[in-house]
Amino acid sequence: MYSLLIFAALVSLFPFYWMFVMATQPNHVINQTPPALLPGKELVTNFQNVLANIDFFGAMWNSFVVSTAVTVGSLFLCSLAGFAFAKLKFKGKNVLFVLILVTMMIPPQLGLIPTYYIITKLGWLSDLRAIIVPGLINAFGIFWMRQYIKEAIPDELIEAARIDGCSTFRIYWNIVTPAILPAFATLGIIVFMNVWNDFLWPLVVLQDQSTHTLQVALRALNDSYSRDYGMILSGTFWATVPLIIVFLLFNKAFISSLTQGAVKS
Repeated sequence: MYSLLIFAALVSLFPFYWMFVMATQPNHVINQTPPALLPGKELVTNFQNVLANIDFFGAMWNSFVVSTAVTVGSLFLCSLAGFAFAKLKFKGKNVLFVLILVTMMIPPQLGLIPTYYIITKLGWLSDLRAIIVPGLINAFGIFWMRQYIKEAIPDELIEAARIDGCSTFRIYWNIVTPAILPAFATLGIIVFMNVWNDFLWPLVVLQDQSTHTLQVALRALNDSYSRDYGMILSGTFWATVPLIIVFLLFNKAFISSLTQGAVKS
């Protein structure tokens, strides 16, 4: 079992190691056969070339702002909607929930033109709000939160809170929210990574270079006539580092919350 886990871990980590090795090599070494398997000495030079071609840290800040805003907003709104579908009674609840699930089957590319039209009418082109606002809520997040709240929060607990005079929002904030921290951690990781890695929609609406996110800015490193793969992979490697750090931070919270939930049950 341990051998299998170690093998799976090595297979998972090898692409990151390979990206780091290529980020430390000059272009002619990257293209040679057999390829280099150990890090070279060009890590600083390749990253200096990245900084000379794009505003790397400005784009990273834009990605951080967008990813954080979308993640926080998505966790709040999706958990609020999930709580409503899981524990509240209102007319047409099941039909509305099914309609939300149906939207998960529609390819995101089909919504590109209508969303672009709305963003244009709002005057949000080349504005980070064009990325943040459309991503604040999604069908998967609602589905995930609804299923978790339905299983994790007993109906008797909700009824007891109502008898004590709690309002609906206070039940959500004081009772439901502390009990669904594992769901928050999991959905937060998924949303943050998706927004950080998103390329198509930011490329369409962020036309001003000063508003480019990291994935869009890295595209400028691909020259039409010559490609410095060491520089490109250096930019890609450093763009991945913050994502790994955020993942590790959320992962610790996820494990801690799961352990607390197991002790309570």
